[in-house]
Amino acid sequence: MHKLLFWSIILIIASMQMSCSKQGGRTSNIMNVVLTDDVPTLDPVSSYDTVSARVVYQIYETLYQYHYLKRPYKIIPGLADGFPKVTNGGTRYIIKLKKGVRYHDDPVFQGKPRYVKAQDFINQIKRLSFQPSKSSGQWLFDGKIKGLSKFRDTVKNNLADFFKVKVEGLSAPDDHTLVIDLTHPDSELLYSFTMTFTSPMPMEAIKAYNNNLSNRAIGTGAFRLDHWDDTNGSIKLVRFKDYHSEFYPIVGDRRANTEGLLKDARKKLPFLDGVKFVVHKESKDRWENFLSKKIDFIIVPRKQLANVVNSGGNISQKIKDQNIKLQTVPTLTYWWVSFNMKDPLIGKNRNLRLAIAHAIDMEQLISIFVKNTGQKANSIFPPGILGYRPSDQLPYSYNVKKAKEYLAQAGFPGGKGLPTLKFDTRGKSETNQLRAQFYQSQLKKIGVNIEIVYNTFPKFINRVGKEQLQIWQGGWAMDYPTPENILQLLITKNHPPGPNASFFSNPEFDKLYDQLKMTTTSDQKKALLGRMKKIVNNDIPWIMAYYARNYTVYHDYLKNYRNSDIIFNYMKYLRID
Repeated sequence: MHKLLFWSIILIIASMQMSCSKQGGRTSNIMNVVLTDDVPTLDPVSSYDTVSARVVYQIYETLYQYHYLKRPYKIIPGLADGFPKVTNGGTRYIIKLKKGVRYHDDPVFQGKPRYVKAQDFINQIKRLSFQPSKSSGQWLFDGKIKGLSKFRDTVKNNLADFFKVKVEGLSAPDDHTLVIDLTHPDSELLYSFTMTFTSPMPMEAIKAYNNNLSNRAIGTGAFRLDHWDDTNGSIKLVRFKDYHSEFYPIVGDRRANTEGLLKDARKKLPFLDGVKFVVHKESKDRWENFLSKKIDFIIVPRKQLANVVNSGGNISQKIKDQNIKLQTVPTLTYWWVSFNMKDPLIGKNRNLRLAIAHAIDMEQLISIFVKNTGQKANSIFPPGILGYRPSDQLPYSYNVKKAKEYLAQAGFPGGKGLPTLKFDTRGKSETNQLRAQFYQSQLKKIGVNIEIVYNTFPKFINRVGKEQLQIWQGGWAMDYPTPENILQLLITKNHPPGPNASFFSNPEFDKLYDQLKMTTTSDQKKALLGRMKKIVNNDIPWIMAYYARNYTVYHDYLKNYRNSDIIFNYMKYLRID
C-alpha cells in the first residue's frame, strides 16, 4: 500500500474515533444540572427550599459538613479546624477556624482578598435573628444562645442597632476562635452548623447591601457565581480558583468501593470547571434534556419509571444500553396534605379536617404519582428517625362513608353550606398541577368543592408567609436526621417566616418540645416523642401521605455521584470523564 494512502486511512479512522468519542462522552468540564423551578433567593439566611439549596450549598460553606461517603451520616469539620471544645457543663462551645479561607471576590472588598474571620459567623447568626431578614432559620438558635432573644427584641428593625448591639453568648477572642455560650446543653448544635443558614457573612457586605443579599453570592465555596439570567432563571457557577485546600475523602466502605467512588481519594477539590443550572418546570422537558445529555443527572419522572425500572426494581436493559446508571435510595423526604390552622373555616373545624383525611385515597396517590415506589406514611416521623415505629397507625384512612359522616358532623351534610375551599400548588410544574387535580377529584366525591390556585414556587412561599393558604401539598426534606428537625415544623414560635407553615399551635406540644431539647437519654426521648405524636394525630394539622424513595439516573461519564437528600454540597466531589 502506498504510504500516503496508508496514513490518509489512519487519519480518517482517528478522526472518526474522535468524533464518536465526542458524541458518546463530554467535551466540556461544566456540569449541567436541572432545577424544577426558579430560585427564589441566594441569601443563605432565607434559603430554605430544595430548589435554592442546590445552588446555595455550592457557593456557601459551613463550620461542619457531612462525610460524603459514610453511612450512617457522620459530621466532619468544614470551615472549622477540628471539633469544638465543650466546657461549662455543655453550654460553652469553643470552635477554632481554618486559616486562609478566602471569600469569592465582590466589589465590596475593593479588589483586595478577604479571609474568613470568627466575627463573620457572629454576623450571620445575628442576621438569622434580625427581624427584617425574615429568616426561615430563626428557629435554629432561638432560645439556645444567651442573649440572642434580647438582641432581637432590642434592635427590632433598626439596622444601625444591628451593628452596634452585641449578643451575650457570641464572642470572638481572635479572628480564628468562635465562642458560643448556650442557655442549656444542646446535643443538636453541630447539626445546625451543617446548614447554610450559618454560613459566615462579612460585615462590610451586610452594610454595603443594606442586609439585602438575595441576589448576591459572597461565599467561600468551591464554586462562585458567574451569571444569573433573570429571563430564564439559569445560573452559572465557575470553579473558585482560590478555593482553600480540601480533598476528596477516603473511607473503608465496601459499597462506595463497589460503586467506584474511591478512585479520587485524597485528590484536591473541586474537579469540575463549573456548574450550569437550567430551569425546566415540566417533567417531560427535564427527561428529554437528560436523554440528549443536556442534563447530567435527574430524579426519574413518575411517567418514566416504568421505562427505567424493570419488574425486579433494577434498571431496564433499554436504559442501561444508553450508558445510563441508576441509583435507588431511601430518602428523608416525605409528603402530606397541610392545613392552615389559622384559617377560620378549615383550621377551626376538626371534623372537617377528618372528613378530608378520610376522603383521600393515599394508596391511589402513591400508585399514580410515584408508581408505587413510595411507602405509605403511618407516622409524622419517617423510617430511620427516632420516634418512628412500623406499628404506628394514623387516626384516619381512606373511607368514603366515614368521610361523609365527619362532613355531616362538621355541619356540612353532603357538602351543603360549605364554601369552596382553596388548594394552592407549590409550583407550576405538571406534577404539582396534577396532584392538585387529584385531591380536587377525591374531595368532590364527598361534596367538597376545591378551587386550585396555581402558583410559581416563589409566589407559593410568599403566600405562606402572608397566611393566605388554606390547603396545600406539604413536604419536607430533612435538614439533619433527628426528630427535632421535624417537630420544629409544628412549634408555635416557628410560625412564618419560620418553617411552621401550618400555623399549628398547641401549648402542650410546645412544652414537650422544650423538654425534648433538654433530654439526653433515648428512652426519655422516645416517651416524649410518643406524646407529641399523639397530640399531632389528635389535632390533625397534616394528613400524612408517603415517604419517598429516589430513583436517580445519571450518565456514566459523571463520576463519584452518590444520591443523598441530606448532603447538599456534593457537587465539589463530582467529576466528568
